[in-house]
Parts: sequence; C-alpha cells; structure tokens
Amino acid sequence: MDSGSVPDIPKSCCLPTGLGKTSVIAVWMLALADGAPLPKRMVYVVNRRTVVDQTTNELLKYADAISKKKESLSSLRPLFDPMSISTLRGQFADNGQWWENPARPAIICGTVDMIGSRLLFSGYRIGFKSRPLHAAFLSQDAILVHDEAHLEPAFQRLVEQIQDHQSREPVVPWPKLQVMELTATNKSKSPFELNSVSPDSNTNDYKNPIVAKRMNAAKALQLHTLSDEKKPQKELTAKSMDFVTSKTAVLVFATSVESVLDIANGLLKAGVPPENVKTLTGTMRGYERDLLAGDVAKPANKTFARFIPKPPADATSGTVYLICTSAGEVGINISADHLICDLSTYESMAQRFGRVNRFGDKLDSQVHVFYPTQWDETHPLTPARKKTLKLLQSLDGTASPKALGDLPVSEKADAFAPHPEILPATEILFDAWALTTVRQKLPGRPEVEPWLHGVVPYELPQTKFAWREEVQFLSAQGIPNEILIELLDAYPLTQRELLSEPSYRAHKHLQLLASRHGDAAAWLVDDFGRVEVLSLKELADKDNKEQIERMTVLLDPLVGGLSEAGLLDGNSESPVSDQSETLDRCRRKDDDDPPDGMHEIFAVVMPDSGDEDMPEVMRWFARRNTGEARSRKPVLLEKHVRDVENRLSEIIENLTLGERLNTCLRLAAKYHDHGKARAVFQTMLGNRSNSGELWAKSGRTGSYLISETYRHEFGSLHELPSAEELQISEDERDLVMHLIAAHHGRARPCFPRHEIFDPHATDKANEEMALTVAQRFGRLQQRYGRWGLAYLESLLRAADWWASANPSSKLEERS
Repeated sequence: MDSGSVPDIPKSCCLPTGLGKTSVIAVWMLALADGAPLPKRMVYVVNRRTVVDQTTNELLKYADAISKKKESLSSLRPLFDPMSISTLRGQFADNGQWWENPARPAIICGTVDMIGSRLLFSGYRIGFKSRPLHAAFLSQDAILVHDEAHLEPAFQRLVEQIQDHQSREPVVPWPKLQVMELTATNKSKSPFELNSVSPDSNTNDYKNPIVAKRMNAAKALQLHTLSDEKKPQKELTAKSMDFVTSKTAVLVFATSVESVLDIANGLLKAGVPPENVKTLTGTMRGYERDLLAGDVAKPANKTFARFIPKPPADATSGTVYLICTSAGEVGINISADHLICDLSTYESMAQRFGRVNRFGDKLDSQVHVFYPTQWDETHPLTPARKKTLKLLQSLDGTASPKALGDLPVSEKADAFAPHPEILPATEILFDAWALTTVRQKLPGRPEVEPWLHGVVPYELPQTKFAWREEVQFLSAQGIPNEILIELLDAYPLTQRELLSEPSYRAHKHLQLLASRHGDAAAWLVDDFGRVEVLSLKELADKDNKEQIERMTVLLDPLVGGLSEAGLLDGNSESPVSDQSETLDRCRRKDDDDPPDGMHEIFAVVMPDSGDEDMPEVMRWFARRNTGEARSRKPVLLEKHVRDVENRLSEIIENLTLGERLNTCLRLAAKYHDHGKARAVFQTMLGNRSNSGELWAKSGRTGSYLISETYRHEFGSLHELPSAEELQISEDERDLVMHLIAAHHGRARPCFPRHEIFDPHATDKANEEMALTVAQRFGRLQQRYGRWGLAYLESLLRAADWWASANPSSKLEERS
C-alpha cells in the first residue's frame, strides 16, 4: 500500500459534548478489521493532562470485551486480541506496546505536550535515543485525532503543517500522517466545512432518542452579578451553600487556583464535611489527580464518583462539591446535577455547561453564572467575555446543547478567546529539530513549546516539580551530570510524578523550602534532558528567578514541599511520596530483585563513601520495552543477531515496504552488531572466555561511571561488505549503512566527537567514516523525508529492542 491509497479521512468532526466523540476510535477499529486500508496506529490527543487515563479506561473496556470472545466482536479479534494500548502519561505511562511491533494496530493516547513534542523529534522526558522512534511511529502509518481541537489551535495548525510538509516529501510505500480534528465547539464561520462531518439538526441525526435527550437536556440558566471580579469566591461560595441540603452533586468552576482553594475553604468553614469537598486544578501532581479521578487499576475517589456516570453505591452521600479550574472543562467524563461558575469566554462556557446534566437524565438542573458589573478593560479576554455574556443573555434561560447550537455561528466565533500567536513551522525548523544526536543548544533550534501552544502574552511561564529518592543518593556521591542525563533518558519522568506551577509562585515556595533545607540538592532539568545540580539555596536566589522558568525541578522527597491535595506547598515539611515506580518499572538498591518480568535498564555503581546507609549499587528496571532492557545473563552475539533478524522478518512481512526496502532492512539486521566482536567491546562486557565465544549482552550490573567511548555501531560500519558483495546498489548500501549507524540513536546527523573511534581502523579512516555518516544522513532525509527516514530506522530499532528484552537463548551464569 502506498501513501496515496489511504482513503480520504474527514479533516474535521464536530459533535456536541456528550455524544461520544471518542467513539471514533471504535469506528477506526471496525473499519480496520473490515479490511479498510487505514493507518495502523491511532494517535488520540486530548487537551488536558487531567484525564487521558479516562480515554484509556474506555479502550481497556473494548479490550476486555474482545478478549472475552464475544461473538459480535469476532471480526476484531485477529487484529486486536491482544489490544495494544499505550498512554503517554499517568499510571499507564508508555508501556511500549505501541512500538514493540509496528506492523500491528496500536492506540496511543496522550496530551498535546506529550504527542506534540515527540512529533517534532523533541519528546519531553525521553532520551535522545528514543526521540526518532517516537517521532516516526506517531507520524507514519498513523491517524492523529485531536480532541477538543478548538482549545489548542496552535497544535492543530502544527499537525496540519506536518501533514502538509509530509505530502510534499518523496512518495514512500506506507501511509503518511492523517489528521482529523474533533470538536464540540466549532469556531468556523460556517458549520460545515469542506471534508468535515457534523450532525445536522435538519436530518435524522437529532431524531435519535438518545441524541435528542442529550441535546435538549434541562439546564436552567441564571445570571448573577459579582461585586468584585477579582474575588468571585464570596458569591460562588454563597451560591454553593444554597444547595447544601439538596443531596446533589454540585460542580463549581473558578478561573484561578486561588479562588478554587478559597471556595473550598469557605465551604469547610461553613460546616460542609471535608470528605464532601474536592478540588481539581491543573497544578495538582499527577498522582493525586489520578487518585481523585480513578483509573482502571483503582476506583475514583468516593466524592468524585458522584460526578461520574452510574456512581457506585458506596459513593459519598449528601451534597458533594467538586471545585475546578479549567482543568475540569474538557476531556473529563463527569456530569453534575448543578453548575456554579464565574464568566469565561464562549468556548470555555460551552465546555462547562457540557459537564452538567450531561446525559439529560435530570429535569431540574440549574446553571448559575456570575459576571462582573465593572470590567477590567486592560485584560485581553474582556472583549470576548462581554460578547459571551451577551450570548448567554439571549438564551432565554436555557443552556442546553441545542440552545447553544442554535446561536449564530459568527457571534459564537467572535466570543472565543483570542487565538494565540501561531508560529509557522518551516523546513529549516523541521531540519533542526530532526538533529536528535546533537544535544547542545543550537542556533536556530528553539524549544518546541511555542509551536505546541502558540504565544499567549498573558500566560505566565510555568515550572514543573517532581520528587525522587535518587536525588539525595546520587548528588551526595557527586555522580557526574552526564550520568544523571543518561538516567533520566532510561528512566524518564512521568506525568504521575509531576506538577506544574506558575514560575513566580514556584519561586516563593522554593524560598520557603530553602529556608529549612538550603544545602539540599536539587536537579534542574530542561526540555532537552540536560541536568544541572544546584542547592535549594541557589535555586531560590532572588536575583535569578528566571532560571526556573519552563524548567523541571527534581527535589529530594525528604525536603517536603507538597500538600495533601498534591499542590506545591513550601510550608509543608512532610516527606513526599516518590511516585516514579509504576506497574511497569521500579528501582532497587544493591542486590534486591525486581518483580518478575522486569529487565534492568540502568545501573550506577557508587564510589566507596564509607557511609553504611549508602547503597553500593542502584539499579532501575522496566517491564516490556520501556527502555533498552538488558538480560541478566550473558547473551551470545550470534543468537542475538538471529533474534533480531527473526523479529524484523515478522514485522516487515506484515508491512508492504517492497522487496528493495525489505532487503536493506534484513541486511542491516544481519550486520548491525558486527562491531561488538571487537576485543575492546568484549572486555567492556566482562567477557573473559577462552573459548572464543562472543557476547552481545553481558547480563551483569555495569558501572555507568565508566564512559563508553567505543560505539559498536560505529565499528559495524567498517565491517559492512561492498554493494557488489551484498548484491545491492550503492544507494541501497547507503541506507543499510545509515540503519546500522542509527540503531542506537546516533548518526542523526553524526556521532559525538569522542565516539569517533574504532581500534581496528586508522585515525584517518575513522575520520573519513564519521564524515560520511553526516553526509549520508542528509542524503537519505532528502530521499525518504524526515519522518520517513526515522520510520525505517525505527523498524530495525524496534526489532533490536524486542530481541534484547526477549533473548531466545542465554548462556548459563558462571560460578
């Protein structure tokens, strides 16, 4: 199948909230099972990180139904049993299923940040070695569905630009990226654009009884004035108390985190039991946020459960309150009995209204909106909010989806928040971001965040925080920054560990922590994964506040700094739980064994400090291919190569790359590890066998304090036979050479200077080889495209990683 044979996929799908936009995934599954020539990967992107897991839960229900052999789902079983589901955040943080076998269908759910940064070869919190693979498999043979696309216009424009650039790159024999936006709030001046789908109230779409019930759901709208726009909490709290005896679920929205916390405290002071009041903000740590909303592994908090469809019998009784910032507006499947909120822009209000009486089951739901009588005319959102108020006043007291849908399209569009400044993504930028081997700052290679969200002048810089035990151990031992970088590459930060806070507030919290723990170590990490070790006193320097902007701060859990609700709190002295371990990964000290099925992915041997409390070795493990897993026993080189060849054959036999590319990939698999036969590499593995057997993997715990200057893939380049001997063309040998060079993430475009070394070649030959690596990368990118070349590299890498984690035969451990 070539890229031109993929059927036309609608560019846009507009459905009101509550009508099941996520069912597009089920439609894709059914079409794929029916033989439709669709892309093999579904990439589902949601705006908020709050509830990516909720989408995953729905998919796991699909998987459960398929695995139970339901007859009605029999057609899905060959492709989706087992079903490959991965999410790039939360408890399910990248289990690796989606790239283990790129020939099988897979579903990947993630946020704009997680998916967008990876599409641009700049994946947040993944190492440089993984970035090409993620960019490739998310953008080739993939359909990207952007849910609530109107909330992230910059990202929508970016993925459209990527799709456009790919369409102008050379034709390849696999599908390129397809993009479809999903939205409940179309800003279009016309409700039906070219190549889009949307329900039509003039047809049978709205005659369906379920659709009609939801579209006409009772939502009695009342508008109230605020005495002070900057302090809405007084009126919102008072109105919330009007429902205190109603035994209903009341949803409250406020614009600022401070207002949310003040409303919660006001309710508690008024006598509402603490268990009946919960808050949800975008500044919560992922772990606490997940505890609130629940996931497939654990039920939702009993108070939060009152807001989900079909709440359990043991849900909190009486009137319950969920108080949110915009983090609760989208992507979260909740339905309150009543809604109380301050006024926002139209698209935000439409999302809030969609969270009350979502399914039309109640007849008496109320919506209370508070608006200012005196406006801050300097605020950039004021014109849109005024227009939104005018639209709400025209609704005649009903906020049903049908009533909103009947409002004039152009007036709704004018009431949206102003679009951020959307930056153009140019050929030069794509080229610069694709240079993943170069980790230093490059002129002309900016951080990708402004291209994901646009430039919004009134939005404040953010700082992320996480807590890990190794911050204390490794910093105390003076482990070099280069090793810390490699560790975070292998064992990356996940969303469940992280919280985000405006940098100006974050700095105040750091000052409080530094007043108690000024000498404690902290790691300052940028989006390229570079690490700097500083003291808390240095981080809290009042004359250098900007150093933490758009950075991640890793703290020692013993310094505290986290409230019970999962918010950054410099006054909190309680040790913080380290949430870096999940079902799929863990760390161990010394010789403690990991759970079954996990492979060692990184280890650090500590210098002898004489400290009895200091471990001699720290080791990190992962299940599946979440990193470059290593067997704990030595693996023979010839058997590993055979495993890679066999796995690659399984993959490409189920793709339609054509014989020419299949041959190149098979040759690359055959010769990719020939450089491991070098004595220097065998010595590094600890192979002291006199039998002449060669190892591919040592199986031992290595010391990453010893720098590896010899790269076996560079040595393998010297071993590849000529094109004539291989019976291929010079262009094909060019590709084989690059696939070998890049199979551990190097050669994009070059090897680092200190890795240009092969003891079996002269210095001149090594220099010449290094030069051809960079030249070859440029040629092949022109031939296959940026993402296309990364895709070919990643087919071999997926096979290599799988074979490393699943060796067919191991040497017996020696006594």
